[in-house]
Amino acid sequence: MTIEASTPLGSKIVRPFEVTNRLMLAITIPVMLASLTTPLLGLVDTAVIGQLGDAHLLGGLAIGALVFDFLFSTMNFLRSGTTAMVAQAMGRHDDVEQQAVFWRAIGIAAVVGVLFIAATPLILSATIGFMDPDSAVTSAMSTYVSIRLLSSPMALGNFVVLGLLLGQGKAMQGLYLQLLLNGVNVVMTIWLGLVMDWGVTGIAWGTVLGESVALVIGLFMIHRQFRAVANPTQARILDVHEIRRMFTVNRDIMLRSFLLLIAYAYFTRAGTQAGAVTLATNAVLMNFLLISGYLIDGVTTAAEQISGRAVGAHYRPAFDRGVKLSFLWGMALAMVMATFFFVFGNSIVAFLIKSNEVQSMASHYLPWAAMAPVAGLLAFHMDGVFIGATWSRDMRNMMILSLLGYFAAYFILPFYFGNHGLWLALHLFLGLRGLSLLSLLPSRARVQFAD
Repeated sequence: MTIEASTPLGSKIVRPFEVTNRLMLAITIPVMLASLTTPLLGLVDTAVIGQLGDAHLLGGLAIGALVFDFLFSTMNFLRSGTTAMVAQAMGRHDDVEQQAVFWRAIGIAAVVGVLFIAATPLILSATIGFMDPDSAVTSAMSTYVSIRLLSSPMALGNFVVLGLLLGQGKAMQGLYLQLLLNGVNVVMTIWLGLVMDWGVTGIAWGTVLGESVALVIGLFMIHRQFRAVANPTQARILDVHEIRRMFTVNRDIMLRSFLLLIAYAYFTRAGTQAGAVTLATNAVLMNFLLISGYLIDGVTTAAEQISGRAVGAHYRPAFDRGVKLSFLWGMALAMVMATFFFVFGNSIVAFLIKSNEVQSMASHYLPWAAMAPVAGLLAFHMDGVFIGATWSRDMRNMMILSLLGYFAAYFILPFYFGNHGLWLALHLFLGLRGLSLLSLLPSRARVQFAD
């Protein structure tokens, strides 16, 4: 709800949206549902290759998927950074700046996407050098990566489209686009991979087609929206100050994402050094944290949009209530997930892997994995608040501090407590991230909303 009051000089003070549970859930639920469709793609790809009965193809697909997890996870700032800046422009009731933010971000997406395609030989060489797969796996991986890299401009463009819609609070439209993207991907993967018997080639082209169709439809939707309001001039889009601000925020978010990947990579590395059974156990249990992240992403995105909109409107009450409600909904969701994992965790592990040794060990470490959603909630939540407010430098710095603390625990605790120590180090890392940002929140908010 928008309330306007006139000052003695006749100017208007805009008191923006009231933050309600309904507003929170209108963003949270669609984003949560959209996020849940992402793991489905990996399952479909694996199932298609599994029908072909060639382990080398599955290995090539797995390595290829890791390549794109790394490339696109580090570029996720195109989604979150766009959401934050569009939400702030929305809070200021600046429709022109919302468009300008979109065109700046789409320009970055196009340039980076083309660079990814041009760097295909380098990406393949680095992957082969790091993973050292055999020739059959290398061939499958190279085919998959080379084709799927062609979709880079479209994939990154979809990040920007989704960021704009979420920044405007249009989460249902974002859900429809994600369902379209993933639906086309699944159908074409099955058709090309199985029916046409193209194998890995078909799976890769299925992804390219899914990304392309979603971007075309998304751009059409946005064109219709932009047509109804004034358009920014080229000078406004290319404003040096705003471009520099966008690059600064996006750089910090990208670095934060990269450091997070490093933390998870070292967790996997420690399991590798402890032996195959421990590696498999940790890998299976780590899925509990990853699934939690997908679900909590809805609350995180709501925190981004509402905090960004409140900052843009310079309206502290909406900011404070948004922070409070998003945390409460996130904690409720985290507790539900933790309870679910405690009750059904062993059954999930038994379904995912048939090894008795792994099942036995997983039961031993299940409490750590089950409590991961609760341990990580504050970190996920604070990330959303700080991204929405574009306090990206603080988020980057606290990630560096938390990673240093994680490495200290990582190299000490497993020596005394084995794999329990490794899981404890991960929980400490999650806790440090959340608490360090929370400690900065009052002072940052006080400065941001000072009269």
